[in-house]
Formats: sequence, structure tokens, C-alpha cells
Amino acid sequence: MKNQGKAIGLSILSVFLLSACEDITQSTQKNTIQGAGIGAATGALAGLILGDSKKDVVIGTIAGTAIGGLVGNRLDKQEAALRESLSSKDTTIRNTGSELIVTLPEGITFDTDSTYVRNDFRPEINKIADNLRQYSDTTVDVIGHTDSSGSAEYNQALSTDRAYSVTDILTGQGVSDSRIVSYGRGETTPIASNDDEFGKSKNRRVEIVIRPAA
Repeated sequence: MKNQGKAIGLSILSVFLLSACEDITQSTQKNTIQGAGIGAATGALAGLILGDSKKDVVIGTIAGTAIGGLVGNRLDKQEAALRESLSSKDTTIRNTGSELIVTLPEGITFDTDSTYVRNDFRPEINKIADNLRQYSDTTVDVIGHTDSSGSAEYNQALSTDRAYSVTDILTGQGVSDSRIVSYGRGETTPIASNDDEFGKSKNRRVEIVIRPAA
């Protein structure tokens, strides 16, 4: 019976993953659907590992679907509110289905080699803080990144200090510091080539990663 339950669970898991992938291309609520599919797969897997019967697998699948769909829906709503409030076209938002990644390029956030957020960009970060206060059931990572110019030690310090500078604005606008983790990754996680200035400009950034609280 246990093996039969596992077989059923694997079938359910496959169906949910395939249907989620198909519906993602057709639905405006793609992250809600994606979250439900991932949740279903996770729930089914938990049922397979922890349960002793096909009933455990089905219950795990249903619970995972509900939780995953809720997470995706919350992220969709927060993303929409954030996009509506931000005015800079250079600030980007990526919704992965499990987190929002808000990217602040160096060119609009800091002067060269500076860790002080430019005065003309501070209102934009204030809007992000407003969004984080509105969606308070989230955790936040603020991560600084640089290009590969200069020493690794200097880049690590610069990226860390820039992350702290952005965090200071967020907490100054009422976002609880208990929700935020700030750190730098220096030159270790580029998103473009460091062989030319265009790529380097892409790599110099601060990312604000927003995740639903567990």
C-alpha cells in the first residue's frame, strides 16, 4: 500500500508540474499558478517521505497547492503595487514566484566609489520602504554587488557599505530592522561580463530580495 501511495503521489506531482508550466504561459496570474504547482510538488514529496499511505500524499499535495498558490498571489499583488509606485525606469523588479528581486543600478543610486545614496534617488527607496511596510509579512535581504575593477577586498567592503546605506534608508522609513539582513558580495556574483564597461555597469548594483515570511 505504501508503494502504491508513492506511485500515486509521483503521478500527482508530475501532473501539477506539467499543468503549472502550461498555464504559466497563458495566465496573467502566472506566479500564483507557479506557486501552486511548486507547492503541490513540495506537498506531494512531503507526503511521500513522511506519510505511510496514498491519503498522506493527497493531503500533502492539497495543502502544498493552497500554500504555494497563496504565496504566489501575495507576490503578484506586492509586485503590482511596487511597479505602480516606482518612477525610475532603471529600477527593475523580477518576480521568481517565490521572491521579488528589486535591482538598483549603481548609476542611479551612488556616485562612483561612493557609499552615500544620491539625494535624487532617496525618494525611490522611500517608496520601496512604503511597500515593505504595507506588505509587512515579508523578510528582506539587501545585497551589494560590484564589478571586478580594483581589489577583491575593496570591492567586498564597498558592496557591504552600499547595502548598509540602502538598509539605513529603509529602516529610517519605518521598516523593522528585524526583517532585514544586509551584506555585500563584492565582485563574486556578476550578472554580465566584466570585460567591458557596459557589463561592469550592470554588475554594480544593490539588490533588495523580498520573500514571504515563513
